[in-house]
Amino acid sequence: MLWAVLILSLLQNSVLSSIVNSQEALSFQPIASLPVANASKSFWIDTPGANLLGNEGSIGPLTEDADVCIIGAGMTGISATYHLAKAIEKLGLEGSSLEVKAVVLEAREFCSGATGRNGGHLTPYSFFNYREYEEKYGTIEALKSLQIENRTAMAMVSIIQEHQLADVVDLVAGGHLMLISSEEEYASLKEEYLAASRAGLNVGDVEWLPEEDVDRIYGASYSAVKFPAFNFWPLKFVTQLYLLANSSTPHFSLSLHTHTPVTSVTPLSSSRIWSVNTPRGSVKCSHVLHATNGYASHLLPQFGGPNGIIPTRGQIVVMRAATPVNDSWKASWGGLDHYWFPRPVNGPISDHGPEDGKENPVVILGGGRHIGGPAFEQYETDDSVVNTALGEELRAFLPETFPHLFNKGEDAEMEWTGIMGYTSMADPFVGPVVEHLQSGATSGIFTGQYIAAGYSGHGMPRAFSCAEAIANMIIAAIQNKSWSTPEWLPKRYLTKNRSQEKN
Repeated sequence: MLWAVLILSLLQNSVLSSIVNSQEALSFQPIASLPVANASKSFWIDTPGANLLGNEGSIGPLTEDADVCIIGAGMTGISATYHLAKAIEKLGLEGSSLEVKAVVLEAREFCSGATGRNGGHLTPYSFFNYREYEEKYGTIEALKSLQIENRTAMAMVSIIQEHQLADVVDLVAGGHLMLISSEEEYASLKEEYLAASRAGLNVGDVEWLPEEDVDRIYGASYSAVKFPAFNFWPLKFVTQLYLLANSSTPHFSLSLHTHTPVTSVTPLSSSRIWSVNTPRGSVKCSHVLHATNGYASHLLPQFGGPNGIIPTRGQIVVMRAATPVNDSWKASWGGLDHYWFPRPVNGPISDHGPEDGKENPVVILGGGRHIGGPAFEQYETDDSVVNTALGEELRAFLPETFPHLFNKGEDAEMEWTGIMGYTSMADPFVGPVVEHLQSGATSGIFTGQYIAAGYSGHGMPRAFSCAEAIANMIIAAIQNKSWSTPEWLPKRYLTKNRSQEKN
C-alpha cells in the first residue's frame, strides 16, 4: 500500500483521473510483476532492530493447510489478521473445538511493500475533496468518504493507547499542517471546509493560519490550514498488530512466511477450494485475501490497466535539519505537492544530530511528482532504483521552503522508492474478487477470493478499516451467514459496485 500514509495534492482525484486516462499510460504493460528481490533501503525497514519479523517463516516447512490465506504482510494483510482474531474472539467459543487457521505469505521481508516504504503519516483528510465527493456520490457517501478516514485513524490510535504502544511505534499527535500556495487555493479550501461543515461533518478542530503566523512560528512564507492527524512508524505498528492477532484467542492460529512469493492461485476439487502456489510449495485454503495493492494484477490480471490498479512508483528522502526545531514543528506537513514530518528526536540513535548531542531532527520527505506529469512513474514495480531528477527536486524543497532551517546543497541521508496502487476513482477495491471490473459481474470462478487494494497513495487512514470489512466477510462465509455492508464503509469501495461509478 504505498504510500498508505502519504499526503496527495489537494487536487488528488482530478489528477488521478488524468493519470489513469492518459495515453502515455496505455503504452505500458498493464500487468504488474512480483516485487523485485533487491528493493532500495528504507528507513522504516532497514534501521537496525526495526523489523522484528523481517525474515519470519522464511525457512523450514511451509504451512500446507489453512482456512484463510492472506497474500501480503502490510497494513491491509496484517490488519485483516487482527480483525479476524477479534471477530472470532467475539463469537464466544469457550469450550468449542472450532479453530480458524490463517497464514500470511509475503514475497520479501515482513511489511516490505508500501507500508514499509511510505512517509510515516496517519492523516485523515478533514474536509478535503468534500465538494467533489458530494457532486459525484451524494451527501451521505461524501460524508462517509471522510468519516471512514477519521474512524480508521482513531481506531488505530485507540489500539496504540490501549496497549501502551505509543513509544514503541513513535506515535506523535501533532496534527497536520497543509501549506497553501495561493489565494485561489485558500479560497477553494475555505469553500470545501464550509460545504463540509454545512453537511454536518465535524470540522471544529480545523485551524486557519495566516502567512505571517506561519512565517513567525514555522519559518515558511505561506498561509496554512491545520487539522488533527498523526505520524508514526508504520512497520512497527503492523508488527504489533500481528503479535496481538497471534495472541488474541486460542480459537485463531496464525502463521507467517516471509520471502515466499505467491506465483499463482489455482482451484482445487476438494474441501479446500484454492491452492496458493509459491516456489516453496502450496497452501490449500478456503478463503484468499489479496492484500497486494500495486502488485494485485500479477495474480489477478483483470485488475490490470487503467480501470484496475495501476502500480506507481513513489520516492522518499531523509533530510537533516540544519538546526533544532521547536515543538510546534512536530506536526506532519503537506502541500506544495510534498509531504514531510520531523522524526522524534528521542528515536533511534540514527535520528540524532552529529554534533555534541545537538538534536537536529531528520525529516522524512516525499512527493514532488509534478515534475513528471500525470503519468509519472506509472506501471513501475521496480523499487530497487530511484529517479535522479525527482531526487534532486526533493533535496531542494526544504531549503527553498524553510530557508532558515535547512541548508542548500545538503545530500539526503537515505533515499528509497516504493510501489503504490492507484485507481481511476482514487478509491480502493474492497470485497469479493470479480471476474469483470467493467460490469462488476462474475461467474463464480473466484468464489472465496477477496481483495482490498488500490489506496491511491492514501492508505493509512483507510486500509485498517477496509481490512475489517474483508475479515467480517470471511467470518460470515465461514459461518454460512450473509454479510451486510457496515454503515461506515462507502458503498462505491465494494467491488460489486464499481461498475456503477464512472471510472
